Amino acid sequence: MEQLHWVRFRCQQLWVANHTQGWYSPANLVSEKYSPQRNTGKRRTVLARWGPHQDEYHSISKAYKTNAIRTTKYSLLTFLPMNLFQQFHRAANLYFLFLALLNWVPVVEAFQKEITMIPLVLVLTVIAIKDALEDYRRYVFDKKINHNTAKVYCPNQRDYVDCCWKDVRVGDFVRLSCNEIIPADMLLLHSSDPRGLCYIETANLDGETNLKQRQVVSKMENVEFVPEDFHWRIECENPNNNLCRFRGYMENSSGARVGLHNSNLLLRSCTIRNSEAVVGIVVYAGHETKAMMNNSGPRYKRSLLERRLNTDVLWCVVLLIVMCLTAAIGHGIWLQQLKDPIFQVDGETSPALAGFYVFWTMIIVLQVLIPISLYVSIEIVKLGQIYFIHNDLDLYNEHMDSRIQCRALNITEDLGQVQYVFSDKTGTLTENKMVFRRCSVYGVEYPHDDNGRRLEVYSEDKEEARRCSLSPRASSRRKSLSCRSLSCNRSSVSLNTLTADSEEEEELSCASLRRPSAFYSQMAKEVVPDCELVTKLSWLRAPDLNVAHSCAKASSSLEMAFITDFFLALAICNSVVVSSPTQSLNVLPQAQTPLRSLEEIKLMFQRFNLSALPVLPTLPPPLKSKLFTRGKTGSFTLPKPAAEGCDHTPNPENFSVNGGEKLNVPDGEEVPTLILPEAAAAAVEFEVVDPEDTVLYEAESPDEAALVYAARAYHMTLRARSADSLQVELPTGGTVQVPLLHVLPFDSNRKRMSVVVRHPLTGQVVVYTKGADSVLMDLTRSPTALQLAPNVYSHIRLQTQKHLDSYAREGLRTLCIATKTMEEEEYEVWLKTQLLAESSIENREELLLRSAQALETNLTLLGATGILDRLQEEVSETIEALQRADVKVWILTGDKQETAINIAFACKLLCPSDQLLTANCEDKESCAMLVQDFLHRLTCYDTEASGSGTSSTEAPSTEAPSTEAPSTEAPSTGAPSTEAPSTGTPSTEAPSTGTAGSVLVIDGHTLDWALQPELQGDFLELSKHCKAVICCRSTPLQKSQVVRLVRDKLKVMTLAVGDGANDVSMIQVADVGVGISGQEGMQAVMSSDFAISRFKHLRKLLLVHGHWCYSRLANMIVYFIYKNVMYVNLLFWYQFFCGFSGSVMSNAWVLILFNLIFTSVPPLIYGILDQDTPADVLMAHPELYQRARTSKAYVPLMFWMNILDAFYQSLVCFFIPYFAYRGSDIGSLSFGSPINASALFIILLHQVVESHTLTWIHGLVFFLSAGSYFAFVLLLSVLCVTCSPPTNPLGVETKQMSQPAFYLVCTLTTVTALLPRLLFRVLKNSSIRVGGAEQWILRPHSPSVRGNCPDVEPTDPELS
Repeated sequence: MEQLHWVRFRCQQLWVANHTQGWYSPANLVSEKYSPQRNTGKRRTVLARWGPHQDEYHSISKAYKTNAIRTTKYSLLTFLPMNLFQQFHRAANLYFLFLALLNWVPVVEAFQKEITMIPLVLVLTVIAIKDALEDYRRYVFDKKINHNTAKVYCPNQRDYVDCCWKDVRVGDFVRLSCNEIIPADMLLLHSSDPRGLCYIETANLDGETNLKQRQVVSKMENVEFVPEDFHWRIECENPNNNLCRFRGYMENSSGARVGLHNSNLLLRSCTIRNSEAVVGIVVYAGHETKAMMNNSGPRYKRSLLERRLNTDVLWCVVLLIVMCLTAAIGHGIWLQQLKDPIFQVDGETSPALAGFYVFWTMIIVLQVLIPISLYVSIEIVKLGQIYFIHNDLDLYNEHMDSRIQCRALNITEDLGQVQYVFSDKTGTLTENKMVFRRCSVYGVEYPHDDNGRRLEVYSEDKEEARRCSLSPRASSRRKSLSCRSLSCNRSSVSLNTLTADSEEEEELSCASLRRPSAFYSQMAKEVVPDCELVTKLSWLRAPDLNVAHSCAKASSSLEMAFITDFFLALAICNSVVVSSPTQSLNVLPQAQTPLRSLEEIKLMFQRFNLSALPVLPTLPPPLKSKLFTRGKTGSFTLPKPAAEGCDHTPNPENFSVNGGEKLNVPDGEEVPTLILPEAAAAAVEFEVVDPEDTVLYEAESPDEAALVYAARAYHMTLRARSADSLQVELPTGGTVQVPLLHVLPFDSNRKRMSVVVRHPLTGQVVVYTKGADSVLMDLTRSPTALQLAPNVYSHIRLQTQKHLDSYAREGLRTLCIATKTMEEEEYEVWLKTQLLAESSIENREELLLRSAQALETNLTLLGATGILDRLQEEVSETIEALQRADVKVWILTGDKQETAINIAFACKLLCPSDQLLTANCEDKESCAMLVQDFLHRLTCYDTEASGSGTSSTEAPSTEAPSTEAPSTEAPSTGAPSTEAPSTGTPSTEAPSTGTAGSVLVIDGHTLDWALQPELQGDFLELSKHCKAVICCRSTPLQKSQVVRLVRDKLKVMTLAVGDGANDVSMIQVADVGVGISGQEGMQAVMSSDFAISRFKHLRKLLLVHGHWCYSRLANMIVYFIYKNVMYVNLLFWYQFFCGFSGSVMSNAWVLILFNLIFTSVPPLIYGILDQDTPADVLMAHPELYQRARTSKAYVPLMFWMNILDAFYQSLVCFFIPYFAYRGSDIGSLSFGSPINASALFIILLHQVVESHTLTWIHGLVFFLSAGSYFAFVLLLSVLCVTCSPPTNPLGVETKQMSQPAFYLVCTLTTVTALLPRLLFRVLKNSSIRVGGAEQWILRPHSPSVRGNCPDVEPTDPELS
């Protein structure tokens, strides 16, 4: 009851105030107990910094962040301790720190104490320098941002003064001008626009270049803003990262409140556009702004190779422990058996204790077995790989001047292991450049054949123009400039602007430069109207018609009413921002002098509008119809046959009622001849509007832009928009002001948007709705107010549904258009609910959703639209290549089932011989039965095929009781639907297996059931038997659930690719996320690991760079472990000849620097530059990707084979010098000299044998590595006297290298050690070339390879 009182008092004040924007209530009307107060701990209170409440402001603002940002990790004082602390989080660094400290214990000391510190200090220093450079770059960027200036109000000067961003505080008043960047999250209190509007560009935040409208807080639009008079208290939610939500209220000293919502908030990093001046109060500053809270920094993922590396490092630890235990036990046994030693031995220490000491000594001696520098080397190699990927010209988009972005630096090798690709459709496989193609109104389809032919000619002309045009890069750079904004006084550069059609937009002179529109496409803008529809619309321009005859023919009148309202809905049911070069986009221009009188316009609506009007007693004298003659003739010309069948004379016989009744025209009355703007008698020349009258549309989606341009083609032109009204130019030539009451924006739950307007002539409240046909068709009903027979309206719905299905089969995107007229009482009831929802602090989104759903019922279906979204270039080739590489491709889309299937045919994901398994179910039981039935049939076919031992050329027969696939709008109850697509082209080749020809198509409702735990297993098993899976009508949540299910249950490497915000969750869940910088902003790019501009780039990214990155890194890791094990074993074999005492035959400096310096660079070059297969071969033969993935260059078998090879080479490298110098009087250092030299040559030449590519860089690196070793040991031999106690290397190396035996031993050792490896490599390459590789390299690929489709034309040639 208290809530009812609260609602009643609020609504009373609402009607008193007579305001529809927000909620205002004086305190004396509402008791405090009815006020919707919440826990103050969940809210933030904001007061003016220089307001009357100074004490309270200082007390509450202490906890608020300043506007200074800091993205650095360190300062000068904290860098060293914090960096060391972070580096010692790595287990390898802790391990080597332990060894360094252990070497300081006298009883286990193996080397000089300082020497053992070198590896750890060197690694820590390199990483610290890298971290310092990265942090310094962040510091420079932060400093630049913090020292930007903004106009902040100063009470002492009573004016706005320049202030650095870092000095802005919560509660400050900030004044911004056009093209200035917003310094903090601000509440909009004032705008120079008289209607309180402000436009912002969010390109810096989400990459979207279209303008977004913001509104001054209610009750402050028409008030002159004076900072000293602002005495409001702001209560809003605490800082959060939700960019689409802001809730709160403002309360003045008298207790009156005004609701706040997201449209009142200006976000940091956005840019003011098309507004001369705005003033706001800062509510969130610095790191509490939404932009900063969404800045999560670089992404970090652990690659599969890195996880396997950790396992192998553990095996190296086990191997180290075994060696040390062997040495400890051997030393104890040796001491026990030692009798009368001729050298000094510590006899007081027991053999067991001595063995314990030796164990730790050997841990120090053999420490290089654990590759401390391997992790640093991997990071360097990945940076090198990313550099070459980033600079690949094949992955560069000239027209957008964009290249691939590698945002995740540590998973490049996962690109070579992908097994499943999950792709969005719109904007990913297609251009996302929507072009109006067809429409259906009143159950009558208008195919727009001329427009279809125009699109074909346009594509040819565009390709020709592209070849003859200027440099695309220069064009794109020119277009990236944000030129003089409309109604602004200066120009600027638009940050992160991505233009959609750099090759399509005509060159503009310097005098007419302007900022490119979002989703601006000349192809979408130039719509050729349908002849029949133009003929019917020409009756609106007829100079005289007998009203009596029009009223007598109700069906014809209703058809015209449907057509009129249909195009009116296309023009106004949107959120586009309207402007022109001569008119500000937030100010309505004065209406032009109508070409017809107001009474004639009213008469027209009386004839054709759904709203009933009182019949006028007399008609005014008709005005001579002024036809559409304005504008200039463009260069586009249709061929003559396109116009021959189009009769532009409005023939009365074209108007018919149901049953074939014609609309008669009285005798003697002249039928006007309609001269179309788009047509001439012989050749139809497309007319573009004169630039002086050009209307510029900034749409939030390409669909909206296409529909508004379509309405404009029929001269239902949206001329201007403000917060509370629209200006529409009618086909009659006049303009009307349409009061705009409410806009219910599109959301993924409702899948529709609506506008509520008041008819400018009748004053009635009319709702126009557009949305997905799967939702909107269920909300329509027969309009009783039109006295339309139910069977007639049912016929309209049936015909419209048929047209929708036809559009979907052609691959068009479909939308339904509907309307309804509301009574005043009904509107008032709904208005109370809507205003209550808008003013709510808590649960505002849920209340708004309920209010919108309550309004959008009992709609009248007007018609439907089909919008063409073309495939990107080389999509079919890319998908075919991925399938040949044994990568399964799934399409996850929100489009209709028929649309997705047609796109799948166009991109060759589906072949004519494939069998469609269509799953449309209403409940869980039918879904389970259907999946099990499909699985049983495919499993049986697999068994039969494997039992026969031959590969059948026929797909599994899974005939269903009904051969017609059920509609997604009327799903079946579980009867399986399987159909073989018929394209008129018989298949000559079948996949190599029966299941390769099965494709599962599942809708969103059925997918909900299939994703439940009880059905997940069967669904996954069925998908494994299918060549591909197409998920239609899927939500963003379902996309991420599907990817997670396949990734976790099948244990496969997954890649998700998308271009919109609805693909973000899917991209983040996948092992590798790829974002496409397309038409839907940059949300997908900012959430991705790799960002590309075209889907075709995925082909080379995976097949070439992915293959190379995995092969290089895997071979480099194996080689790195091999060389460490090989060298450590030399020290281990020496222990058998020194009583396992931990002594070594090498100088300590050489021992430490051998793996750290002398042999560390060649593996880096190997990991960055090696190419096992040329790029053109990998692109031409995708099967090599699958072979490399299944052969696994880095698996346990390869690891242990290289370990065994390292043991063999170490045995050869040790014992050949041993037997060569056996019996001589050389010392231990002299004995170790040829061993070290031989080991160096073996390790370097081993890489030469394993390398597939040798360049001058390799030769230079090998020469420098060997030269640095010999230079170091010779200098040590000449200069070192006491630098390496207790040994003395003075003269050792110089003497050894002066003897021929040294070179003979090194040569024999090197050849013997490498001979098995060289022989193995020769035999392996020969066997592969004879048995396998040549079939990919020398022969064309077999047509029976899995996924290879014959070249067939898609159902709609425009999609190819």
